[in-house]
Amino acid sequence: MRVTINLVLTLLLIATLNGCGFQLRGNYQLPEALQSVSLQSQVSKELSEHMEQRFIHSGIQVSTAEQPVVVRLLSDKLERRTLSLFESGQVAEYELLYQVNYQLFNNEKLLLERTVEVARDYQDDPNFVLAKTREREMLVDEMRAEASRLILQQIISEMSE
Repeated sequence: MRVTINLVLTLLLIATLNGCGFQLRGNYQLPEALQSVSLQSQVSKELSEHMEQRFIHSGIQVSTAEQPVVVRLLSDKLERRTLSLFESGQVAEYELLYQVNYQLFNNEKLLLERTVEVARDYQDDPNFVLAKTREREMLVDEMRAEASRLILQQIISEMSE
């Protein structure tokens, strides 16, 4: 009897979550046209690799041959702004801003042209230059991964309409 009640409650919970449109984060419903893309990149090698890995992880084949769907990564730029200073006048904290411009084509028709921005705060300490340099490199890599995730999300949204 108790097993039956647990089973019914579990099925009810699953039906409720499924009915409200709940999906695990990063779990995308791929449109039919987005099974294979051509990735053309004029940006850093690191961002291109992140973007390619993101496509492959999502079940999209990346091809160098011309495909109906083409994603062009036009430019990427990393800027930093000073947020605060130490009493000595040295920079204590930066804001890192990473921007990526891209275009989406379907059958040679421009569907989307956007800029994705990712921002992070970075605290600097002149006493630990090597450690802080490595931390900044890791932060920039994380920002590239986040930008590639946002780009894929926007592409899927545009292709689903």
